[in-house]
Amino acid sequence: MRFSLITAAFCALVATPALAEDFTIFAAASLKDALDKVAEDWKAQTGDTVTISYAGSSQLAKQIQQGAPADIFISAAVNWMDALEKSDNIDKSTRTDLLGNTLVIVGKDAPALTELDKLPEALNGGKLAMALIDSVPAGQYGKQALEKLNLWSKVEGQVAQADNVRAALALVATGEAPLGIVYGSDAVAEKDVKVVATFPEDSHDAIVYPAALIKGTKSAEAGKFLSSLKTDPAKKVFEDFGFTVLP
Repeated sequence: MRFSLITAAFCALVATPALAEDFTIFAAASLKDALDKVAEDWKAQTGDTVTISYAGSSQLAKQIQQGAPADIFISAAVNWMDALEKSDNIDKSTRTDLLGNTLVIVGKDAPALTELDKLPEALNGGKLAMALIDSVPAGQYGKQALEKLNLWSKVEGQVAQADNVRAALALVATGEAPLGIVYGSDAVAEKDVKVVATFPEDSHDAIVYPAALIKGTKSAEAGKFLSSLKTDPAKKVFEDFGFTVLP
């Protein structure tokens, strides 16, 4: 009888499923559609709920420095991950360069812009939507490219700055701005816009999305999720949404 009770208790223990674990990611706004899909697939496989907070990388990095509860940070530029490493907010042993992207000009009804130096004329007095040029990576890359092509001084007065790249994209999708500078992946995610021009790679710094665990996270599952972002199923999702998966 004693043996039967022990055996039954052991079997019940084995049969009990592992408790699902929730963890939080702070991620660049441009990742939304792709990362939502990856997180959805992860939950289906593990039962874990992934909470994702999207915003400009600079805003998220500052929130983490101020103690915001996050387990993973994915930035759209290395400088904001560098800032968190310098302030000792990330586990630098987990830091990895995850994705790449392109920088494009999008429009709703605009024709193709075959010569980038015709951008001022293509605006036709309208606004050029961009993410914040002094702090948000997409805006910084965009300003850098325009300066490299000697266009910044010609369009600066028409730039409409938005809090993040998805907000800039929305200005174009809703027709509030005829053109906008966003990532190639944003153009894939928003069906109401089309790419009218792509900036040369040498006109701006390489677009790199680094990812890392936040120092002190108590979530083992967060580490497993971060590792999963380099696996083939996640890679396919990112590529389908217009990102380049870095080796």
